[in-house]
Order: sequence, then structure tokens, then C-alpha cells
Amino acid sequence: MNTAPMPKPGAQGQALAMRINGDKAAFYSCKFYGFQDTLCDDKGNHFFKDCYIEGTYDFIFGRGASLYLNTQLHAVGDGLRVITAQARQSDTEQNGYTFVHCKITGIGTGIYLGRSWMSHPKVIYAFTEMSSVVNPAGWRENFNRGYDKTVFYGEYKCFGPGSHQEKRVPYTQDVDQNEVRPFLTLGYIKGSTWLLPPPKY
Repeated sequence: MNTAPMPKPGAQGQALAMRINGDKAAFYSCKFYGFQDTLCDDKGNHFFKDCYIEGTYDFIFGRGASLYLNTQLHAVGDGLRVITAQARQSDTEQNGYTFVHCKITGIGTGIYLGRSWMSHPKVIYAFTEMSSVVNPAGWRENFNRGYDKTVFYGEYKCFGPGSHQEKRVPYTQDVDQNEVRPFLTLGYIKGSTWLLPPPKY
């Protein structure tokens, strides 16, 4: 937990609760509390299971190759809020965030699923419950319009009042079963080489 106060609307207030910058790290039933930039998921292959992550703006950010499974993403505050700012910078980088069987909750008038902090962010939500806190556009508009062609924002069989794709930004990927398959398993983070067997907890 980072106990720094919530930034006022429009003000910068980066205050990390945790940064992970090493390879082969797994977190089970952990809770992360903060506001702006709660979790710096920065480098390496990472696994989050049965966790809870709370924040306001870019509250999961960095260059990690990470699988979030059965994790709750909770938005607090109001005004402009964004869950992810994934920092992939080219098509050749093997990183990105995938959220599988997760749940998005919160208060306020709407939160974005992600934004293009860097040029090639890769973020996928699959089988995720999205409450009405999710902005109908889904993803934050790119300040650099060239990024419209380089971002990879995927949604697959999500549900709930915030999951409807009719008003999504046009560069949202409505991935099909074949496209989404690599993002759903431990293979995405090379888990068979370091994560199995899972710990007993």
C-alpha cells in the first residue's frame, strides 16, 4: 500500500505501491493499494492470481509480460482514470498484459481499460466481467494518432454492462478464438519452465 493522498483532478501524483523488475515472479492472493501508478509491472514474465489491485490513473503500468488470472481491478476516485499503461515499444518486443477471468469494479463515471503510454501497447481482456464503471469507448484515445495502427487492444467474450463494444474506439481488436488462445494460458509467460507445479497456499 502507498498511503500518499489521492492527487487532485488534473494533478500528477505518481506513488507506487510496488515495482517488479525481475523475471519469473508470481503473486497469489495479494492486494495492492494506491492511486496513480499503483503497480509498476515493469520487466520480465509475471503471474498474478486471485489478487486485488486498486487505483486511479495508469494503476498497472510498465513493460512486463504478465498474466492476470481471477484478479479484481478496482477503480477509485472520479475524473479521468485508466487501468493500464503498457509500455511495449515495437512489434518485436515479447511483452504485454493479459487479463483472464478478471473483474473490473469501481465508482465514478467511467474508467478506460488502457492507454498508449508507448507506441505498441498490448493488452487483452478475456472472459472478464466489466461493470458499468468502464467507459463505453473502452480505451483512451491516442494522443498520437499514428498509434491507432500500432496499439493492440483485445477483448474476448467479456461480459457485464461495461463490456458492450458498440461504442468502442475503432482500433479495438475483437479477437477470435484462434487469436486469443496464446494469451489464455501459462505459455504466454513461459510458465511451464518456472511456474509449475503451483505452490500450495
